[in-house]
Amino acid sequence: MTRRMCVIGAGPSGLAQLRAFQSDADKGHTDVEVVCYEKQSDWGGLWRYSWRTGIDEYGNPCHGSMYRYLWSNGPKEGLEFADYTFDEHFGKPIASFPPRAVLMDYIEGRVKKANVRDAIQFSTIVRDVRAVGDQFEVTVRDCVQDCETTETFDHVVVASGHFSVPNVPHYDGFESFKGRILHAHDFREAREFADKDILILGTSYSAEDIGSQCWKYGCKSVTVAHRTAPMGYDWPENWKEVPALSHVIGRTAHFIDDTSKDIDAIILCTGYKHHFPFLPDALRLKTGNVLASDDLYKGVVWNHNPNLFYLGMQDQWYTFNMFDAQAWYVRDIIMGRIQVPDLAARQADVAQRQADEAALADDCACIAYQGNYTKELIDETDYPCFDIEAANKAFYEWKKNKKKSIMEFRNYGHVSPMTGAVAPAHHTGWADALDDSLETYLQTDQ
Repeated sequence: MTRRMCVIGAGPSGLAQLRAFQSDADKGHTDVEVVCYEKQSDWGGLWRYSWRTGIDEYGNPCHGSMYRYLWSNGPKEGLEFADYTFDEHFGKPIASFPPRAVLMDYIEGRVKKANVRDAIQFSTIVRDVRAVGDQFEVTVRDCVQDCETTETFDHVVVASGHFSVPNVPHYDGFESFKGRILHAHDFREAREFADKDILILGTSYSAEDIGSQCWKYGCKSVTVAHRTAPMGYDWPENWKEVPALSHVIGRTAHFIDDTSKDIDAIILCTGYKHHFPFLPDALRLKTGNVLASDDLYKGVVWNHNPNLFYLGMQDQWYTFNMFDAQAWYVRDIIMGRIQVPDLAARQADVAQRQADEAALADDCACIAYQGNYTKELIDETDYPCFDIEAANKAFYEWKKNKKKSIMEFRNYGHVSPMTGAVAPAHHTGWADALDDSLETYLQTDQ
């Protein structure tokens, strides 16, 4: 009897799940029907750029947080698909830090080759998921046809990501600030802030990258306010890190050390929330941005209903290939090749992973932890094994290069864990590469 599986989201995690089942179908295993619902009009998730902010064309909250001129802030060698290398896709080696359009082309290349698009219903929003006995009733809205339908599935995979619903704090004086206030979720264009004094709240990768972009495209100054500790890199002369924001008066930002700065715009790089409004409390993941998520056995199986799975819900060093490892593992559970233990064992697994995470001393330890996790899942499936230590090494070197020169780390090349080759230097250093198009990036000279 054919079982039915619902995948929510056609970003990198959801596409990984489709690819996992397609690889199984190629071997003759076709007894699972996969249906994927994607709220956007095309695949790619957060890697799909849209100019829209706020609400989409159907009046729904915009999913995407992608902005122009984004380049990978980690080495591509740490996210490379084991079954589809960058060299295979582009027909030649490329540099270690591609821009968004290049990575999007790479993501598309694998799923186009796998021919999984017919499994996806686009512009379709999941409204409600209910557990009914051993199955799920999933209600969706087709935004194009403006109608709702409900279907029954044996399994549900939540692959909708956790970087689309912003965490937006309030500070005294925001309501009367005389400039622009926006969250990173709504940031689209660094050139908007040319010749402007900008204040960034937060020290996440978004703060680092958006600030660097604004610097690259000619902002007057960057001030970054931190609540715990500064990022601590060797920033340019017009970049300053300061203690937490206290309040704003007019165009002046006041900080808790009694210093102040006149600014034109405030960009909130204050993180995102795990947000699943289509799930009832009994099925909804509630966790922070951590390596070992609450209530997820092996990082993917919902402890309280093992027919429900989550992909990509961890804080991420590894990305695409970790999503693959998770997707292949979920597939093999559904196919009956991997047995899920009882609730007590699942809870013990989560507790041990969280205890191990709590003991991690630094970023390098976190990288090794997630690398080991990825390998753990791969070892139980037929996903192609790759050199995890080489991937870890690329991350370690990347961290060192950022400390050496935060505005030049993208100019270094790293070793592919799939091919063993060192990535070539890009034809133009990142700070001078103002055109991030696929065509310009792939030019052999400049």
